[in-house]
Amino acid sequence: MKIIKFPDSSAYKAILTRPVQDISVIEQRVTPILQKVKAEGDAAIRAFALQFDKTVLDSLEMPEESVKKAESQLSDELLKAINQAYINIYRFHEAQKQAPEKIETMEGVTCWRKSVGIDKVGVYIPGGTAPLFSTVLMLGIPAKIAGCNEVVLCTPSDHPAILYAARLCGITRIFRIGGAQAIAAMAYGTETVPQVYKIFGPGNQYVTAAKMLVNKEGIAIDMPAGPSEVAVYADDSANPAFVAADLLSQAEHGIDSQVLLVSTSEKLIEATNQELEKQLKALPRAEFAAKALENSQAILVENESVALEMLNQYAAEHLILSVENAEEVSEKIYNAGSIFLGNYTPESAGDYASGTNHTLPTNGYARAYSGVSLDTFVKKITVQHITREGIHHLGQTIIEMAQAESLEAHANAVRVRLQS
Repeated sequence: MKIIKFPDSSAYKAILTRPVQDISVIEQRVTPILQKVKAEGDAAIRAFALQFDKTVLDSLEMPEESVKKAESQLSDELLKAINQAYINIYRFHEAQKQAPEKIETMEGVTCWRKSVGIDKVGVYIPGGTAPLFSTVLMLGIPAKIAGCNEVVLCTPSDHPAILYAARLCGITRIFRIGGAQAIAAMAYGTETVPQVYKIFGPGNQYVTAAKMLVNKEGIAIDMPAGPSEVAVYADDSANPAFVAADLLSQAEHGIDSQVLLVSTSEKLIEATNQELEKQLKALPRAEFAAKALENSQAILVENESVALEMLNQYAAEHLILSVENAEEVSEKIYNAGSIFLGNYTPESAGDYASGTNHTLPTNGYARAYSGVSLDTFVKKITVQHITREGIHHLGQTIIEMAQAESLEAHANAVRVRLQS
């Protein structure tokens, strides 16, 4: 990793800039795919599967038999791990449920808010080089708790862990569709794939562009997305081997991933770089990680105050605080997707099994977006009830405000009640 020592604050923006992709070029390639699926439905899906994946899709839906036998194809150890992760993720998200609280704003006027699961949601899981069954859990579990009536999964992968996780989460309809065409199928619906109201899940730049484009047409998505990233803030209390391992665990996602190390200790940075070289050699995905490290840097800063200013400006998807006073420092962080405290809390814990959700805002969107939670799968509907006495208490207030806005019918809707 490139080392930058004591940069001036005027240079932060340039130093913290993510690798830039020309999204307009990608959108030009994706738009015709969306249009063709919208116009031709299943036929377009089959044509794109043949064109892009060299696959003949006799049936778009995953055979039920394949889903049922997935469990028998997994080792006992992996089944135990998936089941434990399921329990932890379910427990954390179940605790996010909130009972409606009725508030009497004045005598006879009661307001409250209720949560309702989004009726139809879609989950996308890419094929690629890593079978992301953990993401099935992260999205399927809160959808189940929220009470979404229909949850469909699109994935080009038939990996048994993906199918088992889907069944565990109660996802009964799985479609063998990948890429931008999968997003189009869920957004518009086809003869086989039902239309959904909100789409979740990771994917490459084409999938991301497809999600952003259908979002413009009114289909909700989980959040804007970019390449995955991690920032680590470490001091002399940190273990360089741990820090390097955390940086590499993120870097192995892909060549466009970015990792950032911020430290008040030059000794720690040098030791971490040595560990990076050592650990990189042992990784099966070393080529991906090495390329990601080329987009990454270690920044030596004067003190904690400077580190915090830089980290809040960066707004990392994952932020690891490997510092002595980690929890105290975390209270000063206001821009991050998820925070990991101390030397024994690796990012991979949140990625898989601690219980928090790993679907998080990237590319600086943590400045304004939260990660996926139970709330992401529900709508909040407000309810109010006003009694005869209540409208007499509140009525004149409404009439005065409506008349001031020249909306006489609004005022009259109250007046006729007061005069009845």
